[in-house]
Amino acid sequence: MRAADRMDIDLASEFVLVAATLCRIKAKMLIPRKPVDEEGNEIDPREELVARLLEYKRYKSVLKELRTLETERGMRNYRGNITDELDQLATKALVDVELESVTLFKLLRAYERMLGRLEDANRKPVVHEIAQFTHTIEEQQIRIMELVEAIRFGQPRPGFVDIFGVCHTRIHAIVTFLGLLELLNMRQVRLIPGDVVNEFWLEAGDGGEEE
Repeated sequence: MRAADRMDIDLASEFVLVAATLCRIKAKMLIPRKPVDEEGNEIDPREELVARLLEYKRYKSVLKELRTLETERGMRNYRGNITDELDQLATKALVDVELESVTLFKLLRAYERMLGRLEDANRKPVVHEIAQFTHTIEEQQIRIMELVEAIRFGQPRPGFVDIFGVCHTRIHAIVTFLGLLELLNMRQVRLIPGDVVNEFWLEAGDGGEEE
């Protein structure tokens, strides 16, 4: 047991499995009367080794894929500086998008200010807990588009802050922001600067007209 941390357990287990199977096959081949299947055909014990090795190969392949996913997930930065986090997400989504006179910096400042107000309103003692995500980017995109399309039916033009009015948690606000960025990237929505600094209005874009 003390040497277990210095050896490759997977390699050792694979060796033991193959060795044990070979010993079992050798023992079966020494038996005078060889086993037969239901149809009376002689069973070659070496076929069992091939089947076990193929099964083990599939198992190793799946295990390798799971370990790769685990490594990639472990390398993600879930908690960090909010400005850096939003800058990375927004820059990736808006690489090829022109927002008229709306700059990425102004958009991030408006979002950071809104998020700050949300956190102040829901400030509680720090408790580490596992929470289930109940919101998706697709759902928030549908909700944003409904607000934008309602303009044609006489509803007031929604503002940037308005789309976060239903958000009660930080993760809900982040998912909503990512949904907005993707809509901007697809040109389904566009932002119009308001009269106040870091104030924007939402309007329908021209992305849906391109075929």
